[in-house]
Amino acid sequence: MANTQTLIAEVYSAFNQRNIDGALALMSESVSWPKASEGGRVVGKEEIRAYWSRQWKEFDPHVEPIEVIDRGAGKIDVRVHQLVKSLGGDVLSDSEVWHAYTIADGLIERMDLGGSEADSEQSPSSAFSHRSKRRRDSRSDLHMRLCGSQAD
Repeated sequence: MANTQTLIAEVYSAFNQRNIDGALALMSESVSWPKASEGGRVVGKEEIRAYWSRQWKEFDPHVEPIEVIDRGAGKIDVRVHQLVKSLGGDVLSDSEVWHAYTIADGLIERMDLGGSEADSEQSPSSAFSHRSKRRRDSRSDLHMRLCGSQAD
């Protein structure tokens, strides 16, 4: 578990520092990754590099692992504090989410959102759902998504 804890801590740290090479070094050549801000998946390190480069031109996501659960057989679940901001600093989403990893030979083979492969296939994560909205007040939007009502 210590090696798994280190691997998880290092990949999140590299992502948050925008150190693509550092993060990719912890992944297999054929890694499969969800495109949280676009929907669908990418496969391979260069596709992840291109996806993250696009994402970071639109959003400022920060993800911090809170809890790591080793399920055995290379399956790791991570509870994450996810803060997504606009490039201007407005908070778009502040929530806890689950990430599910498959690890083989000490490298990340796959990551899924929400703890299951089915959750991370088609549509973008709700944290990035503002993409289609025009200049809405991000605090009201966040309040509506968290509370289900209009902000006062």
